[in-house]
Amino acid sequence: MIFLLDDNPNTPFPDVSLAEKEPDGLLAVGGDLTPQRLIQAYQLGIFPWFSEGEPILWWSPDPRTVLYPEKIKISRSLRKTLRKNLYRITFDHQFDEVIRACAAPRDDSPGTWLVPEMIDAYTEQYKLGLAHSVEVWKEDQLVGGLYGMAIGRVFFGESMFSRANDASKVALVYLSNQLKAWGFRMIDCQVYTRHLASLGAEEIPRQQFCQDLYSWTRLDTQIGSWANIEPTQPC
Repeated sequence: MIFLLDDNPNTPFPDVSLAEKEPDGLLAVGGDLTPQRLIQAYQLGIFPWFSEGEPILWWSPDPRTVLYPEKIKISRSLRKTLRKNLYRITFDHQFDEVIRACAAPRDDSPGTWLVPEMIDAYTEQYKLGLAHSVEVWKEDQLVGGLYGMAIGRVFFGESMFSRANDASKVALVYLSNQLKAWGFRMIDCQVYTRHLASLGAEEIPRQQFCQDLYSWTRLDTQIGSWANIEPTQPC
């Protein structure tokens, strides 16, 4: 059964155990993308994902793909890329550029799920100090990056892009390195991809994921801009 949400941000989400099995994880439709609603959704293991022309769709797939910062895998070729110091890494310097680059159509998908209202919603979270970006620069050109939200000690990854060899992987490695230093417990990757699996992401049962969220999203976190953080070279 798919639940219909109204425009009241205080309306609770249904329990994730009621999500559809096909399509996997579809839980609710409607509502809005206010900061309050988004934060509540993420704390419950729910995220929005819809295309232009569709209503807001809310998902909680089972299993859930996660990456533990201390378990990130750095392949031999990626380690070589890191050692060459081809790229410069920053946090929260160009959030708008990163999210718009993530929204650009890909070769294998002419459309985008990052519709204008989604961009606006995450930009608002960035202004509140909850959404963050990682930028990968080659000289003065932005060649890769990612963005997501930090709630408690969990980083909820949303999207990444790459315009140069290994650029998105470099972004994730640097992010994981920083999150590990801050004591973050987990990066939510939402759904499985071979790209993420190659970096150490794994699938866990939704029930376990939600139990971990309940504990870890209530811990102290790094609220505010990360722009003054100097990323350290991963070992």
